[in-house]
Amino acid sequence: MKVVCVGGGPAGLYLAILLKRQDPSHDITVHERNPRGSTYGWGVTYWRGLLDRLQQHDPESARAIEEHSVCWSEGVAHVGDLATRRHSDEGFGIGRHRLLGLLADRAGDLGVRLEYESEITEPPAGADLVVAADGVHSTLRGRYDERFGTRITTGRNRYVWLGTTKVFDAFTFAFTETGHGWIWAYGYGYGDGHSTCVVECSPETFTGLGLDRADEGEGLALLEKLFAGILDGHPLIARGAAGWLNFRTLTNRAWHHGNLVLLGDAAHTTHYSIGAGTTLALEDAMCLAGTLREHPGGTADALAAYQRRRQAELLSVQSAARYSARWYENLPRYIHLPPHRMFALLGQRHSPLLPYVPPQLYYGLDKAAGQLEVLRRLKRWLGPRAARALHARSAARRD
Repeated sequence: MKVVCVGGGPAGLYLAILLKRQDPSHDITVHERNPRGSTYGWGVTYWRGLLDRLQQHDPESARAIEEHSVCWSEGVAHVGDLATRRHSDEGFGIGRHRLLGLLADRAGDLGVRLEYESEITEPPAGADLVVAADGVHSTLRGRYDERFGTRITTGRNRYVWLGTTKVFDAFTFAFTETGHGWIWAYGYGYGDGHSTCVVECSPETFTGLGLDRADEGEGLALLEKLFAGILDGHPLIARGAAGWLNFRTLTNRAWHHGNLVLLGDAAHTTHYSIGAGTTLALEDAMCLAGTLREHPGGTADALAAYQRRRQAELLSVQSAARYSARWYENLPRYIHLPPHRMFALLGQRHSPLLPYVPPQLYYGLDKAAGQLEVLRRLKRWLGPRAARALHARSAARRD
């Protein structure tokens, strides 16, 4: 099979690796419009479950990724001058630059052709399969937006993606109150003496602080002052054309058209606050490789199975992402709780029940549910049903 992957991010590279492992005779080329070694962003996060799945699909790349990752098992929340720390699931951080280098090396060793500074703007002729793995602004998907049923919704809050030389020893949240409202940061280490630091605030706080008018240097200086308590004198660093954005949630009704298929952010995005973007992109690649293996010679059947499986698997994740983003957009509802209670509800921000239950009451019920099996079962039963009902109601309003 001749496969052309457009986009040299984690999704495109990992799919190329898996397809070459399945059948070394596949003719696979990955086209990346940027030079090798150039990338946006800082570090990315993932969890133990993804590492286990990577180990099952390609042990060699899984070992390399784990060896170059940092690990944490705690989270800490700073609310003003107070702080609270909690044990968390085992999480990992790895530099995006490092991850792409490891995957590119593995793909090259397996015989995948890697073409950098090569921009593909329309499906090439002669390919059995064309994979659009070129991100949320996918050029290939954009040519057929109506066929894919692309829908983009824009979040309310503003955010900026930064780095810092402060190496956090836990996944760190910091909430700072200003005269114009709250502003907060998420920080996590990823190796090479750096951490990612994402800063977010409401649009009112953004304009009230003058961040809409500040140049890059002025903006970084203000943020360093606001988060001095966690930075310990370390600078915040912008890379490239880093600027304040509103998050864009992208969905597609269809994920394939003819022999063109969407992968990763070209197919879907989920709010960064759940830290799942890279994981979902790699899981897309695993699923697509699997359906192509199950349907040899039947590309149309394989793509249909891929779309069906991944859209079903993403329902709960997309619901969690929507509620997580909403939690931050409604931060005043939770921020004045005692820090340990606020942090506990921060961990529950993906719950479809939380926005409709008074926070103090939800905290008490959640604590009791952790001790009583009957309440745990009730919570597990109610959560998915509420999510499905709200999703159906939202879809009906759109129709």
